Amino acid sequence: MARPKGTGTVTIRAVATAAGVSPATVSRVLAGKTVRPGSAERVRAVVEELGYRPNSSARDLAQGRTRTIGVSVPDLDNPYFTGILKGIGREAQASGFQLLVGDSGISSEDEVWRAVRQRCDGIVLCSPYASEAALAKAVTALSPVVIVNRCAPSVPAPQIAVDSHSAILELTGRLMRLGHRRLAYLAGPERSWSDRERRRAMESTRHFGAEVTTVAAGTGVEEVARAVDTALEAGATALIAFNDLIAFAALSRLRERGVRVPEDVSVTGFDDIPYARLAVPPLTSVHSPQVELGARAWHILRALLDGEQAEGFQTIDAEVRLRDSVGAPGGL
Repeated sequence: MARPKGTGTVTIRAVATAAGVSPATVSRVLAGKTVRPGSAERVRAVVEELGYRPNSSARDLAQGRTRTIGVSVPDLDNPYFTGILKGIGREAQASGFQLLVGDSGISSEDEVWRAVRQRCDGIVLCSPYASEAALAKAVTALSPVVIVNRCAPSVPAPQIAVDSHSAILELTGRLMRLGHRRLAYLAGPERSWSDRERRRAMESTRHFGAEVTTVAAGTGVEEVARAVDTALEAGATALIAFNDLIAFAALSRLRERGVRVPEDVSVTGFDDIPYARLAVPPLTSVHSPQVELGARAWHILRALLDGEQAEGFQTIDAEVRLRDSVGAPGGL
Protein backbone atom coordinates (compact mmCIF):
# COMPACT_ATOMS: atom_id res chain seq x y z
CA MET A 1 0.00 0.00 0.00
CA ALA A 2 1.42 3.36 -1.00
CA ARG A 3 1.79 6.20 1.49
CA PRO A 4 -0.77 8.96 0.77
CA LYS A 5 0.58 11.91 -1.14
CA GLY A 6 1.20 15.14 0.76
CA THR A 7 3.64 16.38 3.33
CA GLY A 8 4.67 12.94 4.53
CA THR A 9 2.68 13.13 7.78
CA VAL A 10 0.13 10.33 8.06
CA THR A 11 -3.11 11.53 9.65
CA ILE A 12 -5.90 9.58 11.28
CA ARG A 13 -8.13 10.64 8.38
CA ALA A 14 -5.68 9.10 5.90
CA VAL A 15 -5.75 5.84 7.86
CA ALA A 16 -9.55 5.90 7.87
CA THR A 17 -9.71 6.49 4.08
CA ALA A 18 -7.24 3.68 3.34
CA ALA A 19 -9.07 1.25 5.64
CA GLY A 20 -12.53 2.21 4.35
CA VAL A 21 -13.83 3.22 7.80
CA SER A 22 -14.61 6.45 9.62
CA PRO A 23 -11.99 8.40 11.65
CA ALA A 24 -14.08 7.62 14.74
CA THR A 25 -13.63 3.89 14.10
CA VAL A 26 -9.87 4.34 13.82
CA SER A 27 -9.85 6.21 17.14
CA ARG A 28 -11.81 3.42 18.81
CA VAL A 29 -9.40 0.77 17.53
CA LEU A 30 -6.36 2.75 18.70
CA ALA A 31 -7.97 3.23 22.12
CA GLY A 32 -8.52 -0.52 22.45
CA LYS A 33 -12.29 -0.27 22.26
CA THR A 34 -14.51 -2.86 20.62
CA VAL A 35 -15.37 -2.54 16.91
CA ARG A 36 -16.34 -5.10 14.29
CA PRO A 37 -13.47 -7.63 13.91
CA GLY A 38 -13.07 -7.05 10.18
CA SER A 39 -12.81 -3.29 10.61
CA ALA A 40 -10.33 -3.61 13.46
CA GLU A 41 -8.08 -5.88 11.41
CA ARG A 42 -8.10 -3.50 8.42
CA VAL A 43 -7.30 -0.51 10.62
CA ARG A 44 -4.36 -2.27 12.28
CA ALA A 45 -3.01 -3.40 8.94
CA VAL A 46 -3.18 0.15 7.52
CA VAL A 47 -1.60 1.64 10.63
CA GLU A 48 1.31 -0.79 10.28
CA GLU A 49 1.64 -0.28 6.53
CA LEU A 50 1.56 3.53 6.65
CA GLY A 51 3.62 3.79 9.83
CA TYR A 52 0.97 5.90 11.55
CA ARG A 53 1.96 7.20 14.99
CA PRO A 54 -0.86 8.71 17.08
CA ASN A 55 -0.35 12.20 18.45
CA SER A 56 -0.02 11.62 22.20
CA SER A 57 -1.60 14.94 23.13
CA ALA A 58 -4.56 14.36 20.87
CA ARG A 59 -4.93 10.81 22.14
CA ASP A 60 -4.86 11.90 25.77
CA LEU A 61 -7.43 14.60 25.04
CA ALA A 62 -9.69 12.12 23.30
CA GLN A 63 -9.44 9.78 26.28
CA GLY A 64 -10.05 12.56 28.78
CA ARG A 65 -6.49 12.57 30.12
CA THR A 66 -4.39 15.59 31.04
CA ARG A 67 -1.07 13.85 31.88
CA THR A 68 -1.09 16.06 34.97
CA ILE A 69 -1.35 14.89 38.57
CA GLY A 70 -2.40 17.02 41.51
CA VAL A 71 -0.70 17.23 44.88
CA SER A 72 -2.33 18.89 47.89
CA VAL A 73 -0.22 19.88 50.92
CA PRO A 74 -1.33 21.72 54.08
CA ASP A 75 1.61 24.14 54.27
CA LEU A 76 3.97 25.04 51.41
CA ASP A 77 6.07 27.10 53.84
CA ASN A 78 7.22 23.87 55.50
CA PRO A 79 10.33 22.47 53.71
CA TYR A 80 9.18 18.96 54.62
CA PHE A 81 6.55 19.10 51.90
CA THR A 82 9.09 20.45 49.42
CA GLY A 83 10.96 17.16 49.78
CA ILE A 84 7.83 15.13 49.11
CA LEU A 85 7.01 17.27 46.06
CA LYS A 86 10.53 16.73 44.75
CA GLY A 87 10.13 12.95 45.02
CA ILE A 88 6.74 12.99 43.28
CA GLY A 89 7.87 15.44 40.60
CA ARG A 90 11.03 13.61 39.58
CA GLU A 91 9.26 10.32 39.05
CA ALA A 92 6.14 11.77 37.46
CA GLN A 93 8.07 13.94 35.00
CA ALA A 94 10.19 10.96 33.98
CA SER A 95 6.90 9.33 32.93
CA GLY A 96 5.72 12.39 31.01
CA PHE A 97 3.44 13.83 33.71
CA GLN A 98 3.42 17.33 35.20
CA LEU A 99 2.45 18.48 38.70
CA LEU A 100 -0.29 20.84 39.81
CA VAL A 101 0.20 21.78 43.48
CA GLY A 102 -2.40 23.19 45.85
CA ASP A 103 -1.84 24.55 49.37
CA SER A 104 -4.92 23.40 51.29
CA GLY A 105 -4.15 24.76 54.74
CA ILE A 106 -6.25 23.14 57.44
CA SER A 107 -9.74 24.60 57.01
CA SER A 108 -10.27 24.56 53.21
CA GLU A 109 -8.97 21.12 52.33
CA ASP A 110 -11.97 19.69 50.48
CA GLU A 111 -12.41 22.83 48.40
CA VAL A 112 -8.77 22.79 47.28
CA TRP A 113 -8.80 19.04 46.63
CA ARG A 114 -11.76 19.30 44.28
CA ALA A 115 -10.38 22.32 42.43
CA VAL A 116 -7.06 20.58 41.83
CA ARG A 117 -8.59 17.21 40.91
CA GLN A 118 -10.77 18.77 38.17
CA ARG A 119 -7.59 19.61 36.25
CA CYS A 120 -5.74 16.33 36.78
CA ASP A 121 -5.82 12.59 36.13
CA GLY A 122 -5.34 11.78 39.82
CA ILE A 123 -4.31 13.40 43.10
CA VAL A 124 -1.98 12.86 46.06
CA LEU A 125 -3.19 14.19 49.42
CA CYS A 126 -0.32 14.94 51.79
CA SER A 127 -1.11 14.78 55.52
CA PRO A 128 -4.84 15.56 55.24
CA TYR A 129 -6.39 16.82 58.49
CA ALA A 130 -10.01 16.00 57.62
CA SER A 131 -11.89 13.55 59.81
CA GLU A 132 -11.88 9.96 58.62
CA ALA A 133 -15.58 10.17 57.68
CA ALA A 134 -15.09 13.39 55.71
CA LEU A 135 -11.98 12.00 54.03
CA ALA A 136 -13.79 8.81 53.02
CA LYS A 137 -16.59 10.86 51.46
CA ALA A 138 -14.15 13.14 49.61
CA VAL A 139 -12.05 10.28 48.25
CA THR A 140 -15.04 8.80 46.45
CA ALA A 141 -15.24 11.94 44.29
CA LEU A 142 -11.46 12.35 43.94
CA SER A 143 -10.47 8.85 42.82
CA PRO A 144 -7.85 7.88 41.82
CA VAL A 145 -6.17 9.21 44.94
CA VAL A 146 -3.20 8.32 47.17
CA ILE A 147 -2.97 9.54 50.77
CA VAL A 148 0.40 10.38 52.34
CA ASN A 149 1.11 10.42 56.10
CA ARG A 150 -2.31 9.32 57.24
CA CYS A 151 -3.77 5.99 58.29
CA ALA A 152 -7.53 5.89 57.82
CA PRO A 153 -8.80 2.27 57.65
CA SER A 154 -12.30 3.17 56.44
CA VAL A 155 -11.05 5.32 53.54
CA PRO A 156 -11.10 3.43 50.21
CA ALA A 157 -7.73 4.65 48.95
CA PRO A 158 -4.11 3.46 49.26
CA GLN A 159 -2.13 5.19 52.01
CA ILE A 160 1.58 5.52 52.77
CA ALA A 161 3.14 7.06 55.87
CA VAL A 162 6.33 7.47 57.84
CA ASP A 163 6.43 5.26 60.94
CA SER A 164 6.41 8.10 63.51
CA HIS A 165 5.56 5.86 66.45
CA SER A 166 8.63 3.63 66.18
CA ALA A 167 10.89 6.61 65.48
CA ILE A 168 9.77 8.48 68.63
CA LEU A 169 10.27 5.35 70.73
CA GLU A 170 13.82 5.06 69.41
CA LEU A 171 14.48 8.76 70.05
CA THR A 172 13.14 8.72 73.61
CA GLY A 173 15.05 5.51 74.28
CA ARG A 174 18.29 7.26 73.37
CA LEU A 175 17.44 10.20 75.60
CA MET A 176 16.67 7.94 78.52
CA ARG A 177 19.94 6.06 78.07
CA LEU A 178 21.67 9.43 78.47
CA GLY A 179 19.87 9.82 81.81
CA HIS A 180 16.80 11.90 80.88
CA ARG A 181 13.62 11.02 82.78
CA ARG A 182 11.59 14.23 82.54
CA LEU A 183 10.54 14.63 78.93
CA ALA A 184 8.31 17.26 77.33
CA TYR A 185 6.57 16.81 73.99
CA LEU A 186 5.96 20.08 72.12
CA ALA A 187 2.91 18.87 70.22
CA GLY A 188 1.72 19.75 66.73
CA PRO A 189 -1.84 20.14 65.38
CA GLU A 190 -4.25 17.79 67.15
CA ARG A 191 -5.95 17.01 63.83
CA SER A 192 -2.67 15.63 62.48
CA TRP A 193 -2.45 11.83 62.38
CA SER A 194 1.35 12.08 62.66
CA ASP A 195 0.98 14.13 65.84
CA ARG A 196 -1.39 11.57 67.32
CA GLU A 197 1.11 8.81 66.57
CA ARG A 198 3.91 10.79 68.26
CA ARG A 199 1.73 11.53 71.30
CA ARG A 200 0.93 7.81 71.54
CA ALA A 201 4.64 6.96 71.47
CA MET A 202 5.41 9.58 74.11
CA GLU A 203 2.76 8.09 76.39
CA SER A 204 4.34 4.66 75.92
CA THR A 205 7.61 5.92 77.41
CA ARG A 206 5.86 6.20 80.78
CA HIS A 207 6.03 2.40 80.98
CA PHE A 208 9.83 2.70 80.97
CA GLY A 209 9.97 5.18 83.82
CA ALA A 210 9.75 8.52 82.01
CA GLU A 211 7.73 11.50 83.23
CA VAL A 212 6.04 13.05 80.20
CA THR A 213 4.58 16.53 79.84
CA THR A 214 2.66 17.19 76.61
CA VAL A 215 2.24 20.85 75.67
CA ALA A 216 0.44 22.20 72.59
CA ALA A 217 3.03 24.21 70.66
CA GLY A 218 0.78 25.44 67.85
CA THR A 219 2.50 26.84 64.78
CA GLY A 220 3.55 30.37 65.72
CA VAL A 221 6.73 31.52 67.47
CA GLU A 222 4.83 32.98 70.42
CA GLU A 223 2.88 29.75 70.95
CA VAL A 224 6.09 27.73 70.92
CA ALA A 225 7.68 30.14 73.41
CA ARG A 226 4.78 29.62 75.82
CA ALA A 227 5.06 25.85 75.37
CA VAL A 228 8.80 25.96 76.15
CA ASP A 229 8.13 28.01 79.31
CA THR A 230 5.52 25.47 80.44
CA ALA A 231 7.90 22.57 79.78
CA LEU A 232 10.69 24.19 81.78
CA GLU A 233 8.33 24.90 84.68
CA ALA A 234 7.49 21.18 84.69
CA GLY A 235 11.19 20.42 85.11
CA ALA A 236 11.74 18.85 81.68
CA THR A 237 15.36 18.15 80.79
CA ALA A 238 14.61 17.20 77.16
CA LEU A 239 12.19 18.83 74.71
CA ILE A 240 10.92 16.64 71.86
CA ALA A 241 9.35 18.84 69.19
CA PHE A 242 6.65 17.70 66.76
CA ASN A 243 8.80 18.90 63.86
CA ASP A 244 12.00 20.79 63.12
CA LEU A 245 10.26 24.15 62.71
CA ILE A 246 8.92 23.95 66.27
CA ALA A 247 12.36 22.84 67.45
CA PHE A 248 13.98 25.91 65.83
CA ALA A 249 11.53 28.19 67.63
CA ALA A 250 12.23 26.32 70.88
CA LEU A 251 15.98 26.87 70.47
CA SER A 252 15.34 30.59 70.00
CA ARG A 253 13.23 30.80 73.17
CA LEU A 254 15.83 28.92 75.21
CA ARG A 255 18.54 31.39 74.07
CA GLU A 256 16.29 34.28 75.13
CA ARG A 257 16.00 32.75 78.59
CA GLY A 258 19.71 32.00 78.87
CA VAL A 259 19.13 28.24 78.93
CA ARG A 260 22.05 26.34 77.42
CA VAL A 261 21.55 23.56 74.87
CA PRO A 262 22.42 20.78 75.53
CA GLU A 263 24.12 21.53 78.85
CA ASP A 264 20.87 22.51 80.60
CA VAL A 265 18.19 21.15 78.26
CA SER A 266 18.32 18.84 75.24
CA VAL A 267 16.19 19.59 72.17
CA THR A 268 15.12 17.31 69.31
CA GLY A 269 13.05 17.78 66.17
CA PHE A 270 11.39 15.56 63.59
CA ASP A 271 11.69 15.41 59.77
CA ASP A 272 15.39 16.37 59.48
CA ILE A 273 14.76 19.11 56.93
CA PRO A 274 17.94 20.49 55.27
CA TYR A 275 18.25 23.34 57.79
CA ALA A 276 18.39 21.01 60.82
CA ARG A 277 22.14 20.51 60.65
CA LEU A 278 22.62 24.28 60.27
CA ALA A 279 20.88 25.15 63.54
CA VAL A 280 22.90 26.38 66.53
CA PRO A 281 23.65 23.90 67.93
CA PRO A 282 23.04 21.39 65.08
CA LEU A 283 19.65 19.81 65.73
CA THR A 284 19.13 16.16 66.61
CA SER A 285 16.18 15.07 64.50
CA VAL A 286 14.37 12.06 63.08
CA HIS A 287 15.18 11.73 59.40
CA SER A 288 11.95 11.27 57.49
CA PRO A 289 12.75 10.09 53.92
CA GLN A 290 10.67 12.77 52.19
CA VAL A 291 11.92 12.24 48.62
CA GLU A 292 11.44 8.47 48.85
CA LEU A 293 7.98 8.99 50.34
CA GLY A 294 7.01 11.19 47.40
CA ALA A 295 8.47 8.79 44.84
CA ARG A 296 6.59 5.84 46.29
CA ALA A 297 3.36 7.83 46.40
CA TRP A 298 3.75 8.56 42.68
CA HIS A 299 4.32 4.89 41.78
CA ILE A 300 1.20 3.90 43.71
CA LEU A 301 -0.82 6.55 41.87
CA ARG A 302 0.64 5.49 38.50
CA ALA A 303 -0.45 1.92 39.17
CA LEU A 304 -3.99 3.18 39.85
CA LEU A 305 -3.94 5.21 36.63
CA ASP A 306 -2.98 2.03 34.77
CA GLY A 307 -5.93 0.18 36.26
CA GLU A 308 -3.91 -1.84 38.78
CA GLN A 309 -4.60 -2.48 42.45
CA ALA A 310 -2.54 -1.01 45.30
CA GLU A 311 -1.92 -1.92 48.93
CA GLY A 312 -4.20 -0.37 51.51
CA PHE A 313 -1.53 0.97 53.90
CA GLN A 314 2.26 1.02 53.80
CA THR A 315 4.89 2.51 56.11
CA ILE A 316 8.41 3.83 55.63
CA ASP A 317 10.98 3.68 58.41
CA ALA A 318 12.51 6.86 59.85
CA GLU A 319 15.98 7.16 61.37
CA VAL A 320 17.27 9.14 64.36
CA ARG A 321 20.11 11.54 63.48
CA LEU A 322 22.01 12.50 66.64
CA ARG A 323 23.66 15.96 66.65
CA ASP A 324 24.91 18.47 69.21
CA SER A 325 21.52 19.57 70.59
CA VAL A 326 21.37 16.46 72.77
CA GLY A 327 23.48 15.61 75.79
CA ALA A 328 23.25 14.17 79.28
CA PRO A 329 20.94 16.07 81.68
CA GLY A 330 22.66 18.76 83.72
CA GLY A 331 25.87 18.26 81.77
CA LEU A 332 26.56 14.93 83.52
